[in-house]
Amino acid sequence: MIRRLAIVGLGLLGGSVAKAARAESLAREIVGVGRNPASLAPALSEGAVDRVTTDLRDGLTGADMVVLATPVATLEHQMPAVWRAAEPQALITDVGSTKAAIVRVAETLSASRPLDFVGSHPMAGSNLSGFAVARADLFRDARIIVTPTDRTAREAVKRVTEFWEAAGGQVVTMDPATHDRAVAAISHLPHLVADALVDAVVRMDPQFFDVAARGFKDTTRIAASSPTVWREIFEENREALAEAVAAFRAALDNLEGVLRSGDASRIEAELERIRMIRARLG
Repeated sequence: MIRRLAIVGLGLLGGSVAKAARAESLAREIVGVGRNPASLAPALSEGAVDRVTTDLRDGLTGADMVVLATPVATLEHQMPAVWRAAEPQALITDVGSTKAAIVRVAETLSASRPLDFVGSHPMAGSNLSGFAVARADLFRDARIIVTPTDRTAREAVKRVTEFWEAAGGQVVTMDPATHDRAVAAISHLPHLVADALVDAVVRMDPQFFDVAARGFKDTTRIAASSPTVWREIFEENREALAEAVAAFRAALDNLEGVLRSGDASRIEAELERIRMIRARLG
């Protein structure tokens, strides 16, 4: 069991880590760390954490596991301070949606002060944000991608894997660069496309929103997410996302060509090809 778990950032993901750790008795003590006392108070009053603090060094003192759950851009800049504050034996992981830059910073810092860091990315979330929407079961049956490199201690990977599995997740392993390309395709691109779908209706006629039904609303739900959070994600993963956008543009051009052909059998065959691929996902 973890003696003291420190969670830096108690929004949706950090708060859900705290609630899952509490529900599954994964840690004897849980400490929440954040910048705003008012945003930390609900986690304390609900009993998701045992203590809160706005002082990073205070929060990480005595912690044998640290979960970094701040936004990706904040996290990257925060890493040097985390490295200075963490205990020598601490295991550090994160929940960031991009990995290459974060892992690179961690390995650079480890050259001068060796600490165990294993990148993590729970494929779970919501278009909503904040502790108020955190759930103990958020990670149940969710894919959790861990991103070790050849410099990552095997025991550290094992411990992080066991932590996420105990929280209900299904762990898969990828190298950081492959992770970033994968999430660009299956997470970041869909968000960009949802934004584009909303804007496309605006460009045609905004009055068409008056007849938007569940299909359109479900498809574009993620376009209602925090612009600040997604601007940071897009910036952090811009190269992989640009590759994904190029692939999407090629796919869209292909479908447009099929549509313009007016060939009913060709249109149906292309839709069937795509339907079969999608059906394999379950």
